[in-house]
Amino acid sequence: MAIKRTGQLGFADAVVAGSGNGPLQRLEGLVRWYRFDKLLGKLRDNGPGRAAWPPLVLFKALLLGALYGLSERELEEALGDRLSFRRFVGLGLEERVPDHSVLNRFRNELVGLGMFDKLLGELDKQLEAAGVVLKRGTMLDATVIEAVSRPSDGARASLDPDAGFARRQGKAGSVFGYKAHVGVDEGSGLIRSVIGTPANVNDTTPADLLIRGDERVVWADAAYHTHAREAALKAAGIKPRLARRANKHHPELSPRLKRYNRLIARRRAAVETTFATLKQRMKLTLIRYRGLIKANAQITLCAIAFNLRRWAALTG
Repeated sequence: MAIKRTGQLGFADAVVAGSGNGPLQRLEGLVRWYRFDKLLGKLRDNGPGRAAWPPLVLFKALLLGALYGLSERELEEALGDRLSFRRFVGLGLEERVPDHSVLNRFRNELVGLGMFDKLLGELDKQLEAAGVVLKRGTMLDATVIEAVSRPSDGARASLDPDAGFARRQGKAGSVFGYKAHVGVDEGSGLIRSVIGTPANVNDTTPADLLIRGDERVVWADAAYHTHAREAALKAAGIKPRLARRANKHHPELSPRLKRYNRLIARRRAAVETTFATLKQRMKLTLIRYRGLIKANAQITLCAIAFNLRRWAALTG
């Protein structure tokens, strides 16, 4: 199989290269990209009569799309225009860029092979080896992301049968889409675990899968509290800091529990920064693809990109 040769620097590249210390440049010195390249193995995109693109070039391009909230078409254009993007993926000034169809096929191949969880796992290993994962505690939370296809008024079904409805927090109406459930490392702000579900899945349902087992504390709001979870965490030597809620037997929380809840709310408030970055800076406000498998892949890719961004910030 013919493989495209990329990163062949010419005179123009040398003139404009410079040293630079932006986040993308810092990542080149932090990340062991060869381990991702090895993990991607023999994945190649080679259309009829064309040499295959190196998989690491395409993967790094997808990371840029997730970092900056770009569609594949927008990413193709940005790769053609932005020098920092070319440097990051390993393309010289004179080289052509992969088009949106190549990027789309490669993403679908990664989805089909279930590669995104493996890629997140590889990054997690590198973050631990770098000593930036603190393991003081895990903050649990979830956020709803709208689907690209919402049922129109009077329609019985959506074009995306896997998505679901969830009420808007503090607002009238509902959102049709998916939910990103995350476990965030207290202190570093890194995403250690992520699961995508339909939006109508309760926050507490996948919560146990977000707990890594090596943290000292789990912080979460009242939606995550169950007596069984509290007991399981204690048995594992993990402090359960799960906010309490009123119930039919105790419709009003005691002053002590109200103070307890306020303390938890202050400690876990940092997780909101994670969602603010994902939604406002990385523009994860829309699931672009139909079906839970592809939605989960998009959310996981964004978690990988988020952790790379956070790693660069922590070491900048």
